[in-house]
Amino acid sequence: MKMAISKMRSRFWNIVLLVASALLAGIAAGQNLTYRQDPGWQPPQAAVIRSNPLAQNTGAIGGGRKLFLRECSECHGQEGSGRKRAADLLLPEVQKQSDGALFWKITNGNARHGMPSFSRLPELQRWQLVLYLRQLPASASSASPAQKE
Repeated sequence: MKMAISKMRSRFWNIVLLVASALLAGIAAGQNLTYRQDPGWQPPQAAVIRSNPLAQNTGAIGGGRKLFLRECSECHGQEGSGRKRAADLLLPEVQKQSDGALFWKITNGNARHGMPSFSRLPELQRWQLVLYLRQLPASASSASPAQKE
């Protein structure tokens, strides 16, 4: 009897470890852990110093979120953590860039690395995206695990 209980416990913990490993692998697969910023993809200084005309308009974040989900989440994931070869937008090396630099990158894209140009979007929509990107770290850290990819 003790032997049977011991085997059941052992199987239970093996199953728990297997499920936990699968969950961690799934989370890691949903995030681009290998992302490295392209050193050759640098905006000109005139773009870097541009400020976001919507910076004080927190009401525009919702529109930026809708645009992000429609235009960007296929590659960057719903929380911005990056999939495929796309940037993990939560990383400090992305977040430390100026609003103008991010706007320039959204506008021009990076064909060498699969980032399309979004110059077809109206300028204010691209600024909305930048505004939304600025709040990503806060939303990602407060999202439940079920909401993350």
